[in-house]
Amino acid sequence: MKKADLQRYESRLKDRLNELTHRLEEIEEDLDEPADQDAEERATEREGDEVLESLGQAGLAEIKMIQSALSRIEEGEYGECVSCGEPISTERLDVVPHTPLCRNCA
Repeated sequence: MKKADLQRYESRLKDRLNELTHRLEEIEEDLDEPADQDAEERATEREGDEVLESLGQAGLAEIKMIQSALSRIEEGEYGECVSCGEPISTERLDVVPHTPLCRNCA
């Protein structure tokens, strides 16, 4: 992979990591807010908290994948499928830059 392409993917991954980290901090702040005293409001808040927790879990999973991709960049293995060792297409990396798998292994 060309150095310029690698730097572009690394930049995109770091930007996304910062975005997710900021979003997770906001979710944590929202979840830490004191509950409303009204029973109906508490039920609505509980539903909202469940959605926020789900988003937080998805965000954490993506963060782990991004961190793994950044490690592969440092190790010189980025863009290679971790399963079969074949190159991951740039088309796939353009869509999902943190993917560890080629299209055939995904």
